[in-house]
Amino acid sequence: MGTASPSISAWQEPVSYTHLDVYKRQVLGDANGDIVSQHLSLAGTIRNCAGGTTPWGSWLSCEEDMTRAGNGVGQDHGWVFEVPAAARGLVDPQPIRAMGRFNHEAAAVDPRTGIVYLTEDRDDGLLYRFLPNERGQLLKGGRLQALALLDPARTDSRNWTGEDMAQGQWLPVRWIDLDGTDAPDDDLRLRGNRAGALRFARGEGIHWGDGELFFCCTSGGSAKLGQIMRLRPGAPRAGSAADRLQLFVESRAKTMLDFGDNLTVAPTGHLVVCEDQYTDVVANRLIGVTPAGATYVLGALKMQTELAGACFSPDGRTLYVNAYSPAKTLAITGPWQTVVQ
Repeated sequence: MGTASPSISAWQEPVSYTHLDVYKRQVLGDANGDIVSQHLSLAGTIRNCAGGTTPWGSWLSCEEDMTRAGNGVGQDHGWVFEVPAAARGLVDPQPIRAMGRFNHEAAAVDPRTGIVYLTEDRDDGLLYRFLPNERGQLLKGGRLQALALLDPARTDSRNWTGEDMAQGQWLPVRWIDLDGTDAPDDDLRLRGNRAGALRFARGEGIHWGDGELFFCCTSGGSAKLGQIMRLRPGAPRAGSAADRLQLFVESRAKTMLDFGDNLTVAPTGHLVVCEDQYTDVVANRLIGVTPAGATYVLGALKMQTELAGACFSPDGRTLYVNAYSPAKTLAITGPWQTVVQ
């Protein structure tokens, strides 16, 4: 396709996204959310999973798919797309090619720097960051890097065959420049790991907190029930050697955490984690995580499907979360700004 921007007609693939506008009004001190409009916002992509919001008024949608062009598919897939929040209809689906072609899951932006952090949903996936040439102008290109530990001998975080990472320990990290990021052979993570990048067990939801990032590794840990990593970038400049990584939570039992997927940060600083269990009969829950790393059950889903896409309204009063299939978006109000002992 060269450097020309694709038109919507060039991306005739079977995924679309609906944008909801929710109007908040105060009635007797209670916040009621009314849907005042809805419209399709992105179409023509394949198997978009999570994504994330940006500080400049848009959201990113990530393809968890590596389909190649041919056999009725018009373009290679495996990209990130940006949608302005103010758009009132379908946007032109332009892949942000400099962000790399891989099995994308989610994205989070450091509001101080405009650097975008990206997870990869593979058993041997990497954590990436994208340094844009111009803040907030992602289509203008940039540099893609993969996270590595400062110790070059340590290239695994999964704890599958031993203790690769001890829970609670902070480790200094470095970033490896990647080339060939369009990866037609789906080998970006493999080449990155050979260069020293750290492997993660199915990187999924990622969210920016107070000066730090949290992200789930769904099948990480010695019990393969999930890990939550915490990345604390150093000084707000590209290439800072002060970045640090911590294994924040590792599940030892299904009652603690069972395949955490998407996550968000609550107004209290606690995490809210969506479970996506891989069993014939599922009992997926919303799991809370305290700043000290203790887990607790926030709620349970009675439907036989996963929970996904947890996020809070700007005023912090409403938690929105999706039930995947049949699709429903739930709005849960409550004292989210209060820590209940």
